[in-house]
Amino acid sequence: MSDCMINPVRGPKDPQLPPLGILAVNPADTTGFVPLARHHGLRRHGLFHAELLANDSFFLAGPAVGAPMAAICLEKLIVLGARRIVVYGWCGSLHPTLATGELFIPSGGVSEEGTSCHYPQPAASNDGSLHPLLVTALAASDGFPQLKQGMIWTTDAVYRETREKVERYRVQGILAVDMEYTALRAVAAFRQVDLAAVMLVSDELFHRSWSPQMHRKRFQNQSRQILASLCSLIQDGKIA
Repeated sequence: MSDCMINPVRGPKDPQLPPLGILAVNPADTTGFVPLARHHGLRRHGLFHAELLANDSFFLAGPAVGAPMAAICLEKLIVLGARRIVVYGWCGSLHPTLATGELFIPSGGVSEEGTSCHYPQPAASNDGSLHPLLVTALAASDGFPQLKQGMIWTTDAVYRETREKVERYRVQGILAVDMEYTALRAVAAFRQVDLAAVMLVSDELFHRSWSPQMHRKRFQNQSRQILASLCSLIQDGKIA
């Protein structure tokens, strides 16, 4: 497939992962990993500077902020056995129809990160069955806020999200911005695994000034609860 000098490999002490799991990219959500590990009987393993927890049903990994680190973590998860990955993260809203505290599911993305361009896309991809399954499972479950779907803009440069770019992408119908999605989607397509993402809207960029909510305790509690609910959906076979 490739003559790359460095390739992801399984170490002698690395676990064999179940095919399905969650990559939670934000550090704030990892504060909920310990109670989730106790509740689901997840065993702890190493994953670079992140955490990796797994039982026989699913794995939970993170954090992995930004496209390069997220892609490195995903590559390792795949070589350990991951084949169906739910990405959970936060995103900023570019449009008034998408409000803080709502859930957003990317259906595609515009890349302004530097990772995805290094992954040639195969002519024949996987069937993408995880995306509609995730949408259906979340819509049918209690405890989840309103779901929105649409295009996302992924950028490495969080401090270069200019007014001009926000307005230009908003006019083009792009609803949100994040730092990982298009890179993770490119890695998944290249490695022929199935990936879908769900994001909690943490801030709004369509006002005259930035309106962040991610540092509020109420928002962080909501995010940890959503992650816990995603774990339960997978453990209960609602996402398989």
